[in-house]
Amino acid sequence: MGARAKIVAMQPNRYGVPAKEMTPRVRLALAALEQQIQALQARVEELSDLADRDPLIPVLNRRAFLDALQRTAAFVQRYGGDAAVIYIDLDAFKSINDNFGHSTGDAVLRHVGRVLLDSVRETDFVGRIGGDEFAVILAQSNLEDAKRKALSLQAAIAAAPCVHEGLEHIVGASFGVHPIAQSEDAEAALARADEAMYANKKRERVKA
Repeated sequence: MGARAKIVAMQPNRYGVPAKEMTPRVRLALAALEQQIQALQARVEELSDLADRDPLIPVLNRRAFLDALQRTAAFVQRYGGDAAVIYIDLDAFKSINDNFGHSTGDAVLRHVGRVLLDSVRETDFVGRIGGDEFAVILAQSNLEDAKRKALSLQAAIAAAPCVHEGLEHIVGASFGVHPIAQSEDAEAALARADEAMYANKKRERVKA
């Protein structure tokens, strides 16, 4: 064995086992260890994803949504451009729970979540803020574009009844839009969108 071959044989691998000690039995043990590590890494990624998801609907939970909103505001500050957040509140949702039960209410929430996910771009974020309230972050969208998108989301929700246990449940929604300003705090931006939603809902009630 040459000098170079001897040096290679003495070098440890990623697990610290010298090459000269890599017997077939050791190789099998290391291969099994590698599989266990990969399985654990996959599980960690899965749990991390679950920690960001709403327990009922496959959208972001409030914490993860606010994190995404904060990152969006930071991006706007650093690179410029436009972004906006839409706050969505389902109309008369309490009556669905009261008249048909919470299982129907949950089915409606899951349905609305799917409608929202199907109606936005991959670069946008959808989250459930709590109860029957959702929010959407629109990247590269100015205020007017965001308002048009909010109207289309409102129409999409109304046009797609939720069918549960043989019954159709038509859901309406109110929305508010807020342009994300540079360096804006995520909680503050979400609160402004929430205020805009309630202002819109109040105007609709006056019209009715």
